[in-house]
Amino acid sequence: MPLKIYNTLKKDFEVFEPLSPKKVNMYVCGITPYDQPHLGHARAYITFDVVRRYLEYSGYKVQYVQNITDVDDKIIKRAAEKGVSIKEISEKYSNVYFDMMNKLNVLPADLYPKATEHIREMINTIEKLVKGGYAYEVNGDVYFAVKKFKGYGKLSGRTEKAMMAGARVSVDGRKKDPLDFALWKASKEGEPSWDSPWGKGRPGWHIECSSMSAKYLGATFDIHGGGLDLVFPHHENEIAQSEAATGKPFAKYWIHNGFVTINKEKMSKSLGNFFTIKEILDKFNPQVVRLFLLSTHYRSPVNYSDADIKAIENKFMTLQEGIDLISAYISSGVQPKGKNDYSTEIKKLKEDFIAAMDSDFNTAEAIAVKFNLIALAHDLIKSKSDPKNLVAIKKEIQELGSVLGFDLKESSIPPEISDLAEKRIKAKKEKDFAKADDIRKSIQDAGYLLRDTPYGSIITGIK
Repeated sequence: MPLKIYNTLKKDFEVFEPLSPKKVNMYVCGITPYDQPHLGHARAYITFDVVRRYLEYSGYKVQYVQNITDVDDKIIKRAAEKGVSIKEISEKYSNVYFDMMNKLNVLPADLYPKATEHIREMINTIEKLVKGGYAYEVNGDVYFAVKKFKGYGKLSGRTEKAMMAGARVSVDGRKKDPLDFALWKASKEGEPSWDSPWGKGRPGWHIECSSMSAKYLGATFDIHGGGLDLVFPHHENEIAQSEAATGKPFAKYWIHNGFVTINKEKMSKSLGNFFTIKEILDKFNPQVVRLFLLSTHYRSPVNYSDADIKAIENKFMTLQEGIDLISAYISSGVQPKGKNDYSTEIKKLKEDFIAAMDSDFNTAEAIAVKFNLIALAHDLIKSKSDPKNLVAIKKEIQELGSVLGFDLKESSIPPEISDLAEKRIKAKKEKDFAKADDIRKSIQDAGYLLRDTPYGSIITGIK
């Protein structure tokens, strides 16, 4: 079956047909680097990492652009508090973000354009909008005239009243309409600024994405992504200013990931239920965090609690133990019995994985297929199947796991745990079973599973 994507713009599922055969241009709204990245960032960028990985697995060449908003009210405020430049703040937290993404095995985007390095492009876009009658200047500020763009609201589907509330519009007598939004902001004392036809100032938030996506991906591109919170006003405004400036459709498919909740409440700094990625990675393996976030469909909300992620940690341990058992079986030199060709069953499970991903990137069902492969492996090991079947299963688990961003290989056991395992084997040979049990407990207390099998003792860990 063809890949189907839920398109926020059309409010429906659509067969994915890129603008150019076998090539996909994708733009995802990036970070504003003024603080530690949080769990919501992890959810968004893992989601679009999987979208990118699956498209590449399906044979597409993907050009992935993710912007960095390195000039913003929050960055300016943080820089003033610290007595440093906005560049120092943005570079510090951009590096933190890249480090966290690397730990979570998120592939780097092809380009990370910065807002401060594309001021000229933004000014050019704003000039087109002013010339076309879609924008107006007031005392050095430039606003987009929302009522001039007939399609405003088509992405969010909101009424004018709902858009006013969603935009948290403040009274500003200089605007022609309360919904009009800033394209350019006149400079204020102590803030960074650039020369423009309207005087010194800096760009508004929305204009950067329109200008940078057009520069690197063209006026119209395939996929625009981001969190559900960006649908309005950010993405709605992007569509309006982009299509008004170019006269062409902006993005063909709009993909939005759902919210993260904490103990059933929306994650929010104001509620004090805010978790940074670092805080979570201090407690859990990055692969476990990734499995946790992908075990829920990307469009649905995902609830975080230590109990929820602990349950996922146990599932990942089951998956890892299966890999370790398969590897031990392959290496054992076992003589096969019974039916020895399971290629049809293995192929069917691979097709199930592809069908799940073709259904709007349903990672929850795709992950279930990996566990079905592990279950088949256990059955074949019990029946002493030909090891070549287990080689094939292991290959599929690792290959399909890689599509989801998992690095599934044999457990890496530290020397001190391996030494304990050797001492346990020695104690068992000497029939000192009490000592062997004590050593087993020490291994388990250190966070590792130990399983005795006909193919040797297997130690599994995800440290």
